[in-house]
Amino acid sequence: MKYLLLIAMILSISVSPLTVQEKTAVKEEIKATSPEPRQQKWWQNRHQAKLKELKKLEEVQLLWIGDSITHSWENGGKKVFAKYYAKRKPFNIGYSGDRTEHVLWRLQNGEVKGINPKLIVMMIGTNNTGHRKDKPEHTAAGIKAILGEISKRMPESRVLLLGVFPRDRKADGKMRQINNGINEIIKDFADDKKVFFLDIGEKFLAEDGTLPKSIMPDALHPNEKGYQIWAEAIELHVAKLMGEKK
Repeated sequence: MKYLLLIAMILSISVSPLTVQEKTAVKEEIKATSPEPRQQKWWQNRHQAKLKELKKLEEVQLLWIGDSITHSWENGGKKVFAKYYAKRKPFNIGYSGDRTEHVLWRLQNGEVKGINPKLIVMMIGTNNTGHRKDKPEHTAAGIKAILGEISKRMPESRVLLLGVFPRDRKADGKMRQINNGINEIIKDFADDKKVFFLDIGEKFLAEDGTLPKSIMPDALHPNEKGYQIWAEAIELHVAKLMGEKK
């Protein structure tokens, strides 16, 4: 009898921690808010190149922050960028493949040192969706952390926070829905004093909500036509927030 009681006690001790874990809500790790560099050689080289470029610039009035979609203002959107932004003393720190945590690390490691641009145009988060299927609230938390970093390092700058562009060909695509969820949260980050939210996603879509190949061939990245749509959609906002007369 004593032997059976001893076995029962051992089993209860070994099982009870699992039961507690099952009944206790465990705080989820939010990777999107933890600053992290990337180890790819091209990424490290781009970071060093951007630090050198920044030192050579006499002034930055228009700063671009983002991932490959912003990065490609230097590639597929180059002609459009030259037309709309070359005279506005721009600096582009968009990096292909970046998630929110990578942007945080870059802001903390010299890429905005010593500048207070009139305007920052920022869009980030679609790789949090594409790489990890992060919950919208996690990606939004990363974006909020970036806005906090911007406020601390560039307190005089205004931010035009863009809604994450649509992806997936169809309106009911899983990643489209995640990005929509991000935008529903981050729109409330705007105070219309320093941070201004603008969602131009519908500008890229067909009437039935699909994402045309003629604008985003891979259902993610704009082509030159897409960059023209982007530039036209934000132009009045950019001009106003930069204090230009139109």
